[in-house]
Amino acid sequence: MNRHSFLVRYLIAPVIAAALAVIPFAVPAPAANAGAVTNASTVTSVEAQKPENLAGLLSGADVIVLGELHDNGAHHQIQAELIKALSPRAVVWEMMTHAQAETLSSDLLQSPEATAKALDWEGSGWPEFALYAPVFEAAALAQQFGALVPRAEAQAALATGVARHFGADAARFGLDQALPQAEQAQREADQKANHCNAMPDEMLPMLVDFQRLRDASLAAAAEQAWRQTGGPVVVITGNGHARRDRGLVVYLHRAAPELRVLTLGQMEAEQIEGDFDVTYSSPAVVRPDPCLAFRTSD
Repeated sequence: MNRHSFLVRYLIAPVIAAALAVIPFAVPAPAANAGAVTNASTVTSVEAQKPENLAGLLSGADVIVLGELHDNGAHHQIQAELIKALSPRAVVWEMMTHAQAETLSSDLLQSPEATAKALDWEGSGWPEFALYAPVFEAAALAQQFGALVPRAEAQAALATGVARHFGADAARFGLDQALPQAEQAQREADQKANHCNAMPDEMLPMLVDFQRLRDASLAAAAEQAWRQTGGPVVVITGNGHARRDRGLVVYLHRAAPELRVLTLGQMEAEQIEGDFDVTYSSPAVVRPDPCLAFRTSD
């Protein structure tokens, strides 16, 4: 699932035409930096490509960011196995708020039905809970932290400015700084492409701002989790937030440069966009045309 498709349902749907709120999934964008497993030491052996050996590439970090395509069950299986192997003291979730995380106990997380109900998953807009169930069960012994910006807060943030909404720590995380002009333009172009070139141009800066707010919120939750538990901390999030060149790592490094952070980008058919410390490829999910909703609504 493309992260921006969720954004449309979660935030923009109350503001723009209802037809834009029904995009289910988007096709992952192809990228040049493909490869089954890559990191600074260029791991290419068959042994290194086994899921159980990924933990060795990611261990030793204070914060380990495990990316995903939201609707790919194989990605969630990898995340579950890595949580078991890495035994984090805390897990940060893109998919839940801080308040929701505080309701989760180890016992509750052992039950997929109870977890889904506690998180109101059916009404959340995320893919079916069965995909995520193994990850939640694997994380049951860790302390849970949520980083999702509630819809009402998100709309308020875009009205007042994301830095002002973020509060006193905006400067510490770098959220008060405008992006370089070239990066802003590229991000807006990416947002337009991710929405099938159907999003009004005036909405694109808003989408970029909200993406940055979500990155900074994930970074803040990861820092809080590390300071409260001593780590290691695992972050469960989409590939867009996991990438080193744009995602939460940028903001976390600004606020807590002493932390060692490693990222996993999970590919489909060896294709991914962005920079990661390690990448791993799984078979692609068959998806309907993500632009059908836009064409239908014309």
